[in-house]
Amino acid sequence: MSPVAVQYQRAIVLHGPKDLRLEERVSWPPAHNHAQVAVQSTGLCGSDLHYYLDGRNGDFALQAPFVLGHEAAGVVTAVGTGVKHLFPGQRVAIEAGIMCKACNYCKAGRYNLCKDMRFASSAKTFPHLDGTLQDRMNHPAHVIHPLPDHCSFEQAALAEPLSVLIHAARRANLAADQRVLVFGVGAIGILACALANAYGASQVVAVDINQARLDFAKSNGFASQIHCLPVAEKAKTTDEQLRRAKDNASATLSKFNEPEGFDVVFECTGAEPCIQMSIHTAVAGGKVMLIGMGSRNVMLPLSAAALREVDIHGSFRYANTYPEALKLLGSGKLRNIEKLITHRVPLEDTARAFELLARGKDEDGNMVIKVVIGPSS
Repeated sequence: MSPVAVQYQRAIVLHGPKDLRLEERVSWPPAHNHAQVAVQSTGLCGSDLHYYLDGRNGDFALQAPFVLGHEAAGVVTAVGTGVKHLFPGQRVAIEAGIMCKACNYCKAGRYNLCKDMRFASSAKTFPHLDGTLQDRMNHPAHVIHPLPDHCSFEQAALAEPLSVLIHAARRANLAADQRVLVFGVGAIGILACALANAYGASQVVAVDINQARLDFAKSNGFASQIHCLPVAEKAKTTDEQLRRAKDNASATLSKFNEPEGFDVVFECTGAEPCIQMSIHTAVAGGKVMLIGMGSRNVMLPLSAAALREVDIHGSFRYANTYPEALKLLGSGKLRNIEKLITHRVPLEDTARAFELLARGKDEDGNMVIKVVIGPSS
């Protein structure tokens, strides 16, 4: 009996804050109902950056070395027994979360709330589930999605953050001819603008404290109007903070010539002042979607929401969104979406990619929004 040749692959492994190591690992064949994917594109996001900088993301701290990355697409290289809908050579996107499929949330189609969810590149569960910053990845076949013909690997890597917005839009019942305001024009905010436009919003405007990002959003057609908030010292009292938020909201509505407010407000910063402003900038009967993750405890002007029937909705990850996300990405309806990807870095230079993301500018002073990791130089 001849010995079976052992195959190896590269993986970028996080051992602690700013301690990334390129390691060689055994490449195992996929198990039953799993498929193996050769990863072609992985987008880096804010949670990856927190793990890289601090060794933790909020309450979830690194307990053992693991692989980051969860916004990914690639090519199927092998399938395990029981897999019927995938085949080697097929282009696919990887949905990072593995739900239990047995709890009430999963049975109700809300698997994003599954308490036994294991999410690739998250330290919430232990042993940690490795992410996509590796040459090949084995993953359950039911959360691997075929790509449309006109969807590139880089576009497909955007399906994960776009799914966050599709889920939020569904919760907001976003519809054509609505007026939409977006707080924050990082990658998630830009995708919020793009999605609102694709859904037929009559007006999409954006607010941020970064003029360069706002200019990017407007020049590429993501937002029709923009407003840069003044940067001020932190308010000394709660009353002052709430008053300032209301004043800034009034100035914002005046700038956009929408004194009554907007039908849907996507809050993508997680910053307490913007969360407070979002309530005041929503029209009576409108909706505020809390998408950004930032301040843990926030003082809210609840009476301003309650007396005007402004609905405040939380939104966490996504469920059953990948097919729609990939269809949109391949349709051309998300105009200029490829410009969201500002930098491309090979796997072996992943540490540089994280430093770019942390600085927000590259060595030449160019703005960094979305960095995508590819397999090789």
